[in-house]
Amino acid sequence: MNIGQAARASGVTAKMIRYYESVGLLAAKQRTSAGYRVYGAQEVHSLRFIRQARRLGFAVGDIRRLLALWQDRTRTSAEVKSIALEHVAELNHRIAELTEMRDTLAHLAEHCHGDDRPDCPIIEGLAAVDPIDDAPDCHGH
Repeated sequence: MNIGQAARASGVTAKMIRYYESVGLLAAKQRTSAGYRVYGAQEVHSLRFIRQARRLGFAVGDIRRLLALWQDRTRTSAEVKSIALEHVAELNHRIAELTEMRDTLAHLAEHCHGDDRPDCPIIEGLAAVDPIDDAPDCHGH
């Protein structure tokens, strides 16, 4: 099948297929004499695997590792679990950061009158100096 057919069969756009080939997640396909890439069932299966891993938020490097483990029948499930748990920890960190951002913005919005006055805690909060960001670095700068 050509790239368009592989895209439809896998749920991955042709542009993303080309990207996955360029970063080595999918082996670059040889071309026909007319210049078309030819894909088979194995590539479509790999593309579905990649699509699902991307939906779960795995980075390209992690997907590369997972693909290698998926194709390695001598792997241990402990290796796969380790990658998954590392990703869970990263997601928990991102969730905590997003929760803090949401809470800060909600607090600022709650204290804004939202009327014709120029006073605005949201603007004041955005303009406030963050003592951590404004601290000199270890070189005294």
